[in-house]
Amino acid sequence: MKVGVNYTPRRGWFHSWYSVDLDEVRRDLDAIAGLGLDHVRIFPVWPILQPDRAVIRAEALADVAAVVSAAGERGLDVWVDALNGHLSSFDYLPAWVTSWHRRNLFTDPDVRSGQVALVTALAGAVKDLPGARGIGLGNEFSQFAAPRHPDRHVVRSDQVHGWLAELIGAAEVAWPHGRHSHSFDDDLWFVDSHPFGPAHAVRHGAMTTVHSWVFGKNWDRYENEVEQALPYFARYLLELAAAHSGPGRPVWLQEVGAPISHVPSRYAPDFLRRTLELAAGAPGLEAVTWWCSHDVTRAMPDFPELEYSLGLFDADGAVKPIGWELAAMVEDLRAVQASPSGTERSVVAVPAATARADLTPDGEVFAQWYAQARTGTVPALQLP
Repeated sequence: MKVGVNYTPRRGWFHSWYSVDLDEVRRDLDAIAGLGLDHVRIFPVWPILQPDRAVIRAEALADVAAVVSAAGERGLDVWVDALNGHLSSFDYLPAWVTSWHRRNLFTDPDVRSGQVALVTALAGAVKDLPGARGIGLGNEFSQFAAPRHPDRHVVRSDQVHGWLAELIGAAEVAWPHGRHSHSFDDDLWFVDSHPFGPAHAVRHGAMTTVHSWVFGKNWDRYENEVEQALPYFARYLLELAAAHSGPGRPVWLQEVGAPISHVPSRYAPDFLRRTLELAAGAPGLEAVTWWCSHDVTRAMPDFPELEYSLGLFDADGAVKPIGWELAAMVEDLRAVQASPSGTERSVVAVPAATARADLTPDGEVFAQWYAQARTGTVPALQLP
């Protein structure tokens, strides 16, 4: 199993893509490799790459290639996310899709042609570099279609399939040997009105991705044992992903972190250890990528509070206790073999009439699954 981290540059956060300092990047990547990790996911910002639909900046592509090369020199594999319009609660959209030029991000043919051009250009810029492994369409881009988004881009489920097929297809044409994916938050699994659903997660790309965040969920049911319950959430999502994916499809725990809103700093190393122990061996699981490498600096004051504490390293670059905990686990995690999909296990059957909203941690399906899992034998989820 691969074990890596989502790379958040220590100096300047993702704003550093405006002017990449390779010395700083190398310093960060040296620290990441020093923990024994084997891959990173990187996030060049969409408006910097493509300020106009017909302008994909050669300088920006060269910066991405330079960062990928620097990672490869340190033995780190790299996945490059393309349409990074959403990062850590902020939206970053180019001017040609906003305000007076607002067009639907998923259905407008001109917007889609621009997105295809960017995915194609990024793939071409990095595909032959040592360590380059694949393109991600963008960090949780589906949130722009979420009913709760303040400036929602409305799209139907069938149109989502078309959008994903077109963009993943562009990556595959430009980079046939790459392993390309798309990502989403857990609204996809839990929100019935969201146009992105489980079918989109498992039918597009080389693997099913999972983003496990314990915030935004109702854990009142486990009030007296919340510290014991929280580490099970990632494994539950992995089981849900595996159940929808079917036998043979790889699963990637692409984001998982310890938000201080739910995981106090004193408990973070234990939360990491228990979360990854439970996740290891999940059906089809081939990689875990922690969020994130470096804390956001307090010099940038407008982030949600939890964003300042998610790193394995603090804002000065020092390894935090949670970073040392991950480093101590890497070799054991890497030795774990994922359970083959379809392995005989006890199951929790999901009733036929179950809505997506019924699968959240405050529902009966999770309660039954958790009650069995905490006995030491993690059950599979059996869909109708």
